[in-house]
Amino acid sequence: MTSSTSTRGIDVAWMPNPKEIEAVLRLGDADRYSYLIKKVVDQEELWSLWEEGGWVLTSDDQGRELVPVWPHAKYAEICANGVWSTAGPRSISLDAWLARWLPGITRDHRGIAVFPTPNNRAVAVDADRLSADIEEELANYE
Repeated sequence: MTSSTSTRGIDVAWMPNPKEIEAVLRLGDADRYSYLIKKVVDQEELWSLWEEGGWVLTSDDQGRELVPVWPHAKYAEICANGVWSTAGPRSISLDAWLARWLPGITRDHRGIAVFPTPNNRAVAVDADRLSADIEEELANYE
């Protein structure tokens, strides 16, 4: 099997195995958040759920809309149930996320649900925080 590499020399054909998925889903919120940041920067993409009509949204306890994101399609797939059962994972390039998505999320007064789990645990953050954390991780590659 041939694998392609990103501009940072990281294997972009990364596929989490079932044991990794199980272990990561058991992590606490802060550790899952860090995992997402590292994987998104390594792979230069992140994932959300798309259904006919658009991207899915969730909300926090205050009713603010949140865009859910995951580090790999497999994690998004696991959460495509209930109200999201008609949705499927779609990738978003890291460049598009930073240049278009984060400013749009801010403009629309939304937040981000970082790495939701099947039992609805996620880290709710604003676009500025996620952007800063991604940029900080990107600096490690320079």
